[in-house]
Amino acid sequence: MSRLERRYRLLLRAYPDGYRADYGDELLDVLLTTAEPDRALPPLREAAALVKGGIRTRILQSAHGPAWADGLHLAVTVLSLLNLAVLIPYAGSVPLWVGVAAAAFLATLLGRVRLAIPLAALLSVKTLAITLAKPWLDETLLPVFPDRPWQSTPALYASGGPIAPAVANGLLILGLVALAIRGETLHRRSWWWLAAVPVAAGADPAWRDIVEATPSAMLRVGLETALLLAACYAGHVTADHRWSIAAAVYTLHSTVVLAESFTLVIVARQDSAHWALVLLLTLVAAVLPFRTRRNVLL
Repeated sequence: MSRLERRYRLLLRAYPDGYRADYGDELLDVLLTTAEPDRALPPLREAAALVKGGIRTRILQSAHGPAWADGLHLAVTVLSLLNLAVLIPYAGSVPLWVGVAAAAFLATLLGRVRLAIPLAALLSVKTLAITLAKPWLDETLLPVFPDRPWQSTPALYASGGPIAPAVANGLLILGLVALAIRGETLHRRSWWWLAAVPVAAGADPAWRDIVEATPSAMLRVGLETALLLAACYAGHVTADHRWSIAAAVYTLHSTVVLAESFTLVIVARQDSAHWALVLLLTLVAAVLPFRTRRNVLL
């Protein structure tokens, strides 16, 4: 196998497995046949086109089933991930509740919403207890301080009030209940979501102040922006609203966080600008599918 063929095979991995099984060899033959003699690397424009085509194909293949159910499932998966990410720095103090959050996240990831509901409800009650400084359900030593790698992090839920965590858990439970009542068949999310857990844990999942521009806060802003831009692109490609539904639920959560901050501290311009960016990208993600449909009809 030549170096050029190895590079092309690597680029073709951007496409889903099923697509490569059906068309991969044929596409590879065309690429190798049209390549210049003695070339060792694919042209940059061609490489970019292959990666873009692979991402586009993955997005198109992922848009199956009812859009509202899949979008809501994506939203509750994100909220469940954030619940787990917030607790990870405090695992040494509340290991039981980190385990409950992890179980709820896995159940949601696998589409087992009926199993996730009681787990999310238990975690919601405990979260409310911690924010109100009440030792409900078990004897948790309050305040809950972070473990060694996160020593610069404040005590659990100490940087905000009880409203934002309560709303986040409420949205999660309502979403799970809605999916359970309708009984839609949910496809299992990718196991790559597990790799997002440590990233989310280090990306300021509790939405603390971004004025000081700490690395964790900047990482969160970057991730939010990248994922919302991805939702915009996916909606444009598919003319489908499932990604804008998930973005809207997340934006509602972030709006409550900012609104609660107004009642506790003076919100800086950076916080307001950050929220405005999230809101703008969410609105764009909601509008683009309509524009794509109109262009197709015309």
